[in-house]
Amino acid sequence: MRIEAGQVAVITGAASGFGREFARLGAARGLKLVLADIDAAGLATVVDEISATGADVIGERVDVSRAEEVERLAELAFAHHGRVNLLFNNAGVATGGLIWEHGLKDWEWLLGVNVWSVIHGIRSFVPRMLAQDGPGHVVSTASVAGLLSPPLLGIYNMSKHAVVALAESLYQDMRGLDRRLGVSVLCPAFVPTGIADSERNRPAELDDGAEPSESMKAFKVSFDQGVRSGRLSAGEVARITFEAIEEDRFYIVTHPKIMPSIRQRGDDIARLRNPSDPYANTETGKHA
Repeated sequence: MRIEAGQVAVITGAASGFGREFARLGAARGLKLVLADIDAAGLATVVDEISATGADVIGERVDVSRAEEVERLAELAFAHHGRVNLLFNNAGVATGGLIWEHGLKDWEWLLGVNVWSVIHGIRSFVPRMLAQDGPGHVVSTASVAGLLSPPLLGIYNMSKHAVVALAESLYQDMRGLDRRLGVSVLCPAFVPTGIADSERNRPAELDDGAEPSESMKAFKVSFDQGVRSGRLSAGEVARITFEAIEEDRFYIVTHPKIMPSIRQRGDDIARLRNPSDPYANTETGKHA
């Protein structure tokens, strides 16, 4: 799909990280933007910044884990613009520790934001996008943790594998249709974004107040360090993503040095071997 001025992009998780950079790049390319995030204050800051450039942008506070709120976002976008050309299912959160030490609230929170948001996005936007004239493309943000399974990231790994599977399934379901949307899945490694501080947007009803275990504390230290040390910026990831959309490229793996680990996992499956250490074949160390 060729990205052109005047097209409409809907971006979830737009108050920070990749979502904010998608919005900035989209504005620079002349796109009309519909931005969503649960962080109303952060979203307002981004909307004000982009409005100051003269871009056509609206923002809406949305809890993407809730079907009715994503449906409301779709209704807003199509009522305001009559079409959506680009859908970025981008909202995401993270937590970690030994998988059996997580409470149900952890599972509900991560799967709600990371998985159900993509499900809701597909259900609310794809039928409308298929029915409209003009090009369309759906990008869902996963992670290299959707292609590998690093330790202490059990819920996150599961959620991001689900995003990859959802995107692959959407891609396959487009085969043979007379009206087809482009589909991509974004799988970055560590990038300096706000994901290490995901807890700031955790709803009170999904926090059981339990003290973190030692494994959760260890994960937090390691994850914070990894995110801060990422050499690729969120802006560079946005640029790579826009290039992939225009090339109709499905897998967007932004950190090529992790490819040996991905190939190793595929080879383990093909040879029916026990899983290898996902960190063993990468020069970049731990990734998520």
